[in-house]
Amino acid sequence: MLFPNYCVPLESFLSLPPMTMHVVEVSRVTPAPDSDSVQNSVNSLAIPLTFFDIPWLVFNPVKRVFFYKITGSTRENFHSFILPKLKLSLSLVLRDYLHLCGCITSNPNEPKPSIVVSQKDAVSVTIAETDADFSLLSSYGQRPAFELHALIPELPVSDDSAKVLSLQITLFPEQGFSIGVAAHHGVVDGKMSTMFVKAWAHTCKQENRVVAPLPEALTPSLDRSLIKDTTGLDEQMIRIVRSLKQGKLIGRGGLSSAPASEGRDDDVVFATLVLSRGDVERLRERVKNESPDPSQLHLSTFVISYAYMWTCLVKARGGNMERSVSFLFVADFRERLDPPLPATYFGNCMFPAGCYNSMTAAEFAGEGGFVTAVEILSGMVKGLSSRKIETIAEEFKISFDCFAVTSQFGSLAGSTRLGVYDSDFGWGRPVKVDVVSIEGNTISMAERREESGGIELGLCMKKADLDIVLTLFNKGLQN
Repeated sequence: MLFPNYCVPLESFLSLPPMTMHVVEVSRVTPAPDSDSVQNSVNSLAIPLTFFDIPWLVFNPVKRVFFYKITGSTRENFHSFILPKLKLSLSLVLRDYLHLCGCITSNPNEPKPSIVVSQKDAVSVTIAETDADFSLLSSYGQRPAFELHALIPELPVSDDSAKVLSLQITLFPEQGFSIGVAAHHGVVDGKMSTMFVKAWAHTCKQENRVVAPLPEALTPSLDRSLIKDTTGLDEQMIRIVRSLKQGKLIGRGGLSSAPASEGRDDDVVFATLVLSRGDVERLRERVKNESPDPSQLHLSTFVISYAYMWTCLVKARGGNMERSVSFLFVADFRERLDPPLPATYFGNCMFPAGCYNSMTAAEFAGEGGFVTAVEILSGMVKGLSSRKIETIAEEFKISFDCFAVTSQFGSLAGSTRLGVYDSDFGWGRPVKVDVVSIEGNTISMAERREESGGIELGLCMKKADLDIVLTLFNKGLQN
């Protein structure tokens, strides 16, 4: 399903006046004082990374932007009412999410990096104002990438230290505001970064002066002793990361899909493609009709959507059909461990599953390419139940090695299970949520805001390339 503003002429972007971004202030928000708070009882807190966290040190921050529409949101109302509520609730929720104030540090005297939080640590919050078009940037159509990146703060990183979280709250006068989140993937996966935003929103929405404790579903579990390393996985992961980062463990990312430069490039655009529940069902029926043994397939909405988007990307690339192509996804392993982790375990707990260098573009671009992709993804999902955690380092190394040599490498950011549209701070649900840290063949995925069972798929690439993808995407749904 396409929206009418998908195909925006490049000249339309070029004719737009340059957006202005005025930084009003950069605040440091600290956890609110509390008699039971950790920061009142110790000078610092150190939380070691696990073998689930360490491979994500290779990647750049995960960046999301949440758009909230408030008609008539004047500067006075924003600065006197909305902004103070956002800051106060952030301070309150950081009592439970204290580790987000700290840094990842690499100490040569320690066996692995840790999240270190000192008493004076805080979350940096940039307050800004822009004259950019809120309706355009929060739409599903094509939007200039540089304008979306301007809504995300920097996350300071050095060779031996990296901040965990930075936030940016941007006012669009008379239109609404956005919240930009930059979170280090070495500390949080998508499920946990979204849980934090929901907890912040939950706290902000409460009207009482005395804020009740967070619900259990929004309270993070920080017990790292639950992750057992009995086979030296920590050391294996550290060796892999050092080999990829020229001996460093932190520093700048190496394999991230995020653009290396986020300056103005009018030719790079974002767009959100939508599959309605009906679209997904029609694609599912197509597989049932064309696959030789559909009863053996795992035909989830995730499998159908990812397979369809991947085949569109391969077809759009064109060129040498004998080129090698690879794609992967990562699965939440909290419930798959023995014993399982709490659903609120705060950290990374992701296991990669991929199809590496064994396929050519022709196998996905041909008549039966969509069904082929479904069959492969179905097998990967069903195979997760037999995956052993002892192989996680090997799996990550294979995916890293493949990324460097394959001709076209696809990956996925986000999930339909994160509930990104459930973050209501008291002024309504977000009208749009975008993963900004994607580019090229990385697809962002989220549940559809307006329809249960629908899917939102985000892309960021050169406009000419995106136009081809959109044409194929739309044509395939009409067949």
